[in-house]
Amino acid sequence: MLRTPIAGILFDKDGTLLDFDESWAPVNRKLALLAAGGDQPLADRMLLACGMDPVTGHVEADSLFASGNTRDISQGLIAAGSAIPMNVLMPLLDDLFADSAALSVPVTDLAALFKRLHGAGYKLGIASSDNQKAIWHIVERFGLTAYVDYVAGYDSGHGVKPEAGMVLGFCKATGLVPSQVAVVGDNNHDMHMGKAAGAGLRIAVLSGTGSRRTLEATSDHCLNDITELERLLA
Repeated sequence: MLRTPIAGILFDKDGTLLDFDESWAPVNRKLALLAAGGDQPLADRMLLACGMDPVTGHVEADSLFASGNTRDISQGLIAAGSAIPMNVLMPLLDDLFADSAALSVPVTDLAALFKRLHGAGYKLGIASSDNQKAIWHIVERFGLTAYVDYVAGYDSGHGVKPEAGMVLGFCKATGLVPSQVAVVGDNNHDMHMGKAAGAGLRIAVLSGTGSRRTLEATSDHCLNDITELERLLA
């Protein structure tokens, strides 16, 4: 049974709205090769260092690729051997991430889901460790613009996950208080962000990098994916 009336839902993007491995494996391979200057063996070592199996494309829970922002991933690539300076690598990756919207694979019909939730009176937002431009590309591509009240990336001025700022920014934008907000995400950064902000509900989904083992301890509910969300909220 829900502990508090929920009036707003703040979604993570990758692994929550989008199928993580299907959407990000080709992007991660491309960015690693870029960071490695075209050296494929080095690129494979960078993928492993950041949490992705270069053969299967699977990303480990709570790794840099699973929950890190552009700065975190850039630092990981440089530590793994990239010769590109941080101030050059970060904007290259941000541009690559923004362009990756065309490769994204949704978990479900996002426009239909958001339309139903919006019609039911929920305020809706997206909070991601990706950059804000990349998030808006996803919003536009999947027809969510009319339903989304708030977008926050690592570069939006609200801080980064697992800090509370993105949730508090959602509350400020919508007039809600944290206890009225459900945070929905696929990894512990999302759940810890919700806890730090005092969110009314922390809902984990298994469509991304987390597992039931890694998420049950930090979430109030653990769903297979967001297609089960409406039933829970009802």
